[in-house]
Amino acid sequence: MKSPLEQHPDFKLVFHNRQRVFRRAALFGHIGLMESWFDGDVDVEGDIKAAFAAGMSSGMDKATPLVRVRNWWHEFRHGNGSVDHARENARFHYALGTEFYRLWLDEPLMMYTCGYWKEGTRNVHEAQRNKVEHVCRKLLISPGDEVVDIGTGFGGFMFHAEQFHGAKVTGTNITPEQVEMVREEIKKRHLEGRCEVIEADFREVRRQYDKVVSIGVLEHAGRDQLEDVVRAHAAQLKPGGLGMLHFIGHVGHYETEFFIRRHVFPGGWIPSLAETIAAMERAGLEVMDVENLRRHYALTLDGWAERFEHNWDKIHALDPKKFDERFRRVWRAYLYGCAEMFRSPQGHTHLFQIVFSKGNAARDAYPMSRAHLYAAGTGAGDELAAARDRESARRGAE
Repeated sequence: MKSPLEQHPDFKLVFHNRQRVFRRAALFGHIGLMESWFDGDVDVEGDIKAAFAAGMSSGMDKATPLVRVRNWWHEFRHGNGSVDHARENARFHYALGTEFYRLWLDEPLMMYTCGYWKEGTRNVHEAQRNKVEHVCRKLLISPGDEVVDIGTGFGGFMFHAEQFHGAKVTGTNITPEQVEMVREEIKKRHLEGRCEVIEADFREVRRQYDKVVSIGVLEHAGRDQLEDVVRAHAAQLKPGGLGMLHFIGHVGHYETEFFIRRHVFPGGWIPSLAETIAAMERAGLEVMDVENLRRHYALTLDGWAERFEHNWDKIHALDPKKFDERFRRVWRAYLYGCAEMFRSPQGHTHLFQIVFSKGNAARDAYPMSRAHLYAAGTGAGDELAAARDRESARRGAE
């Protein structure tokens, strides 16, 4: 009798070493099957998205006892408990190179987190612009605000907040390659004095800001680091200030998927929404608003996967030894598999945005409704952006 995966009409599995594939699948379940695909012992012909959707719906994503042991051992060896381990784990993923990420993330922001697919959004580029503006509006970012962008990545939020809302933004990042890229971009845009980036772990920042932005950082802190990362966010916020946690979280308590930790994000750990909110309460933060963007992440991953496939030849040409067929299969599993995970009606992994204040907010400290999020225009945006563009052009001509 054929397995559910083999019965699906949109794809088929072609076995090159059936005995080895079946042995690994028997021991390690879906992890064994995926790693057999990575190693070329089995191929997927047809719709790879359908293959991952069938795997999710068949229950093959459940961890076997041996996978749980591998997950525990990985965590023991690669946890983010120390800053040195956190740096090493970050470099495993983010040091693949700016040009690699430029070929499949959005342009020009290069946001490597869930986009915001409001009605009428046509592609991942628009979704990411929507997202950074959505965050700016949620936090009421205004001219002169001092903002820290924790884990700033490629600087997309930083540059948007400065250009369209007049903020002074400090980005922190633990990956030297990304820090250097963002510093060069700051110089290119003549934004010295308006933007800066420092190479630092979230535990190493010692000053306070009007606004704290944390987009896609919490899930990289690691098991047993939740309290530390939440307290660090609180410590960096001025009394009465506003902040946001944008993070992947579970509804309920579940283990973090071993495939992601082993092959994509070593040291990562996905907390539950409930324990995150409890940690925020203990840190003296008031939860102002919670939004679930799970469905938006499925669309974002679809967009990334489409660009990754379209530009694979260019990615491969960057470094044929590094970006080989095995790498391609790992990343296809990551992009397509996560898209189906967020799309799954049985899934427990979500994407949350939590707006918080340091201490209970006064009545006039934050709007009493969400109307400010959906008003026409770009908030502080159009006129301020035009003025900054004129000033940038003037400086560039000097």
